[in-house]
Amino acid sequence: MTDFSEFGKPRPVEGGLRARTARGAIGQSWWSRRFVDVLESFALGTRLTRGRSYARKGQVVSLDIAPGEVTAAVQGSRPKPYAVRVGLRAYPEPVWERIEVLLAVQALYAARLLAGDLPPELEEVFAQAGAPLFPGVVDELRMSCDCPDFAVPCKHLAATFYLLAEAFDADPFQLLHWRGRDRDRLLARLRELRGAQGSVAPVAAATGDPEMAGAGAGAALALADLPHLPLAEAVERFWLPPVPLPSRPPTLDAAPDLLLRQLGPPAAVIGGPGLIERLRRAYERFAARDPAADSPG
Repeated sequence: MTDFSEFGKPRPVEGGLRARTARGAIGQSWWSRRFVDVLESFALGTRLTRGRSYARKGQVVSLDIAPGEVTAAVQGSRPKPYAVRVGLRAYPEPVWERIEVLLAVQALYAARLLAGDLPPELEEVFAQAGAPLFPGVVDELRMSCDCPDFAVPCKHLAATFYLLAEAFDADPFQLLHWRGRDRDRLLARLRELRGAQGSVAPVAAATGDPEMAGAGAGAALALADLPHLPLAEAVERFWLPPVPLPSRPPTLDAAPDLLLRQLGPPAAVIGGPGLIERLRRAYERFAARDPAADSPG
């Protein structure tokens, strides 16, 4: 077992990447909050809390996002920063072709992406293409750090996660880049699919997905004649979607005691470990309670 007694406080860093939020939750946009919520749902323990402190102190020296891999250098107590890597599967070309067609047939989605924003329905679009946007289980993340801590994730990995969430806030396309498609290529493809009349249906058919081909064909038929309509009719049809819009993505399901697992043990003066156990039982009873039994009449 590693003896950590020889290690002191982390060395201060000049010009390190510092989290913009000094307190509270990290992540402002729906996609960065979703990323953090997914990570915290894995119940990774108090190292996430320590990693958040590292992120706010500016201990992350560098952060680089590439298809399938994030690399970072995080300064600890040793002179040399620790090398951190977080791998996530980058989707191959056929998968991205399906995703691009699903995005292109929805004018609203394409417009928001071209404006530099991620529509809230994006997660459902990825799921429809058989390619989840966010990791569903912790094993989908390949994590490594060359620090002496045997735990995975360590606080250096956790600090990287929080700075990664803020990087997604600053540039949402970095999340898609991690999954294998950079901004310029994605937007160029969407412009191509939206600009060429009837081009969505053939591309959708080429993916081999009958539902997608049908959606693409329907969109092409609905949109192809718009430039030839009288202005009054074109205006009336402008806000009508070519195919039904999907519902919003479901909220994240979490265990009743998720918050308790994220916090450290309370001090003895307020109950110590026994308080955690009492709260856990109470949360489980609340979660199992039937809301209909509390409604009047």
